[in-house]
Amino acid sequence: MRGTRVEIRNAALAHNARRAKQLAGGADVFAMVKANGYGHGLVNAANAMLNQVDGLGVALLEEARQLRDAGIGAPILVAEGCFDQEEMIEARALSLELVVHSPWQVAMLLENPGTDRLWLKVNTGMNRLGLRPAIALQAAEQLAAVGMKPVGVMTHFACADDEQNERTTRQHMLAQEVADALGLPLSAANSAALIRYPNTRAKRVRPGIMLYGSSPFTWKSAAEIGLQVSHRFAARLIAINDIQPGESVGYGATWTAAQAGRVGVVAVGYGDGYPRHAPSGTPAAINGEPTVLVGRVSMDMLTIDLNGIDAHVGDEVELWGDVVDVDAVAKACGTISYELFCQITSRPERIIV
Repeated sequence: MRGTRVEIRNAALAHNARRAKQLAGGADVFAMVKANGYGHGLVNAANAMLNQVDGLGVALLEEARQLRDAGIGAPILVAEGCFDQEEMIEARALSLELVVHSPWQVAMLLENPGTDRLWLKVNTGMNRLGLRPAIALQAAEQLAAVGMKPVGVMTHFACADDEQNERTTRQHMLAQEVADALGLPLSAANSAALIRYPNTRAKRVRPGIMLYGSSPFTWKSAAEIGLQVSHRFAARLIAINDIQPGESVGYGATWTAAQAGRVGVVAVGYGDGYPRHAPSGTPAAINGEPTVLVGRVSMDMLTIDLNGIDAHVGDEVELWGDVVDVDAVAKACGTISYELFCQITSRPERIIV
């Protein structure tokens, strides 16, 4: 057996959800499980955290349907709302909470009034989804006139993960003004804001990445936040090559040995979801001992430095998990842990712990 696998730790998911609940104080916690539970399995992640949180958040109606089909009856928020009338009818049948973020969605709802639980999304500076404050107030009035008063106001922070940034404070102030004008509760805090900006917790928080054992900050580790590793990616060493000074490894000859040594070939590559753009020097570990990648990642294999390491064919190489911080891998690759979790393909074996 090839031995390339992803280990999903449900106890860690539950722990991280409890940690979010502790940080939230009295606010409701809706765990974001979109994008296949950030690579942890949509239904699996939801079930693992369900007893620790107040509800679940997804991006799309299809994700909410999968949760309902799995027998999950908890409140579910659909962050992108409905895309057409057919979805709106299904959302009502599934008792979903819907985000309203654009004028065309308001018009669609006005054409077919119902008893939807609507969260009005306000654009406070993210400039992605959301109604400008004045338009949001007008939309709330229009919806209320046909018996569809929104149940809350939402916004999304652009820079809550920055170490020094005043934008979050301004965004929160604008959103709170709209919520207060409508007499509605506010939901704004993501993982970063939940940790850094206690005053933004409001009625409901929507943590994502912290639930999966990764820090939303570049300057603070997951362990320092009190999170546990929930996603471990590992593969086997399948060959060991002696390398002479001046010899190169891998496609493009991007790494050349400065001295004689050993290079290990690992049975994992971008066909498994490991990032092709991971450069030489990206951290890894073998038998718990730290090492680094050398040469370019290929579809089915990558290569690691074995100098000074007692290693044998068949030994386990950790790509991230207990020894190798996923955030350190993400930093080396110029990306974020969200992408690393989500891009793992169906090829590696999934093991649910």
